[in-house]
Amino acid sequence: MHTLPPGVSEWAEMSAPVETSAPVETSERTLLPLLAIRGLSKAYGPVTVVDDIHLDISHGSIHALLGENGAGKSTLIRMLAGSLPADAGHIEIDGVVRRVRSVKEAQKLGLIALPQELTLVPTLTAPENIFLGQKQPGSFGLVSRRGLEQDAAVQLARLGQRIPLRTPVGELSAVQQTMVALARALARDARLLILDEPTAALTRGETEQFFNVLHSLRAAGTSILFVSHRIDEVFELADTVTVLRNGARVWTKPAADTDHDDVVAAMTGRAPGDVFPARATATGTEILRIDALHGHRLQGVSLTASAGRVLGITGIAGSGRSELLRLISGDERMRAGRILLDGTPLAGGSVTRAMASGIVRAPEEQRRHGLAHYLEQKPRLLLLDEPTRGIDVGKKTEVYAEIRRLADAGVAVIVVSSEIPELLGLADEIAVLRDGRLNAVLPAANADEATILHHCTRKAD
Repeated sequence: MHTLPPGVSEWAEMSAPVETSAPVETSERTLLPLLAIRGLSKAYGPVTVVDDIHLDISHGSIHALLGENGAGKSTLIRMLAGSLPADAGHIEIDGVVRRVRSVKEAQKLGLIALPQELTLVPTLTAPENIFLGQKQPGSFGLVSRRGLEQDAAVQLARLGQRIPLRTPVGELSAVQQTMVALARALARDARLLILDEPTAALTRGETEQFFNVLHSLRAAGTSILFVSHRIDEVFELADTVTVLRNGARVWTKPAADTDHDDVVAAMTGRAPGDVFPARATATGTEILRIDALHGHRLQGVSLTASAGRVLGITGIAGSGRSELLRLISGDERMRAGRILLDGTPLAGGSVTRAMASGIVRAPEEQRRHGLAHYLEQKPRLLLLDEPTRGIDVGKKTEVYAEIRRLADAGVAVIVVSSEIPELLGLADEIAVLRDGRLNAVLPAANADEATILHHCTRKAD
């Protein structure tokens, strides 16, 4: 039976690049940015997608890069990571001009990208993935498994992680896979981690764990370039924010000197007030009433939704917000309580009956192709779960307008969202769930983020 090396359990908490200018003395490096981007540009035919970008990224900092789809973010980070050649400009590392002509050259310089779709081999273990392509064969042409596991344990310990060392990574959770990818980057002596939408597949709890790890890496001196559509995450994490629009840099500011509205205006070129449509001015007839609804997690929730209005539903992970929509739409059977549509009780537990009654729950793949076509179905009630997840601010504005058009046509709309600023701008009322119970129902126009968060986290009376 194989024995792990002493101190390691089954769980675990290239050549030199060519310089184009003289090395900078160590004492001077502290005064220079880790990475200086100088005039990087990229065009495809007559279309310029990255236009003369100048940007500094400091040592031991988290720098957020924001912009709508098509703003040039992906092209810029691909040039930094060596997977796409620049047409013009150069980068400097510690004041030394460098030419990055391949991913391998970028990695030698410590510029390592973690794409949104992690390039892990699912059938290999964490140690095998961490050192894939790096470790050389040992005795008899074989890699030492003991040595591999011990070295992997060292890298994972830097992240404070407890990950099984002999389980194929395909069987690990999303956050564990992300940590394995980070450990692989650290094993390659990453100086700048380039993270593209790293939280897209993570729950809120996993995201918090991931952010704790990023903060510890920053404290240890690693710099991070963080690309995300989630503006609230940026303000939770970043030291500095850069906004791109139409391939050009709009501005770079300390995160403490800007806010959500400022960022949205820079990304879209529109005033913050233009992002959300006007709210309903009157309350229509009651369409939906749920009384003392119980499900797998929900416990005695009572709510109403009216024609012409948008009811927002929020709560932290595990609050029961998505289960509420599944119960109303018939995807799950309620254990107790009543669901009434236009005053008529619904049996529940049948999607077909719910749809025949005028209840429509929009699946994610259809939401991406627009909502207005739902008017043709003449729904009484439209249910949307995270309708803007994974899309940029410009597209979000279009979705918000579509939702309001549906409401104005007399549809009652219920929107579940984890983005509180979104509900504050879009909804007429906001219902807050916690641990399956209804904590509060607030008029959105009179609420603020702090109040909503308070109700998300306090226990129901």
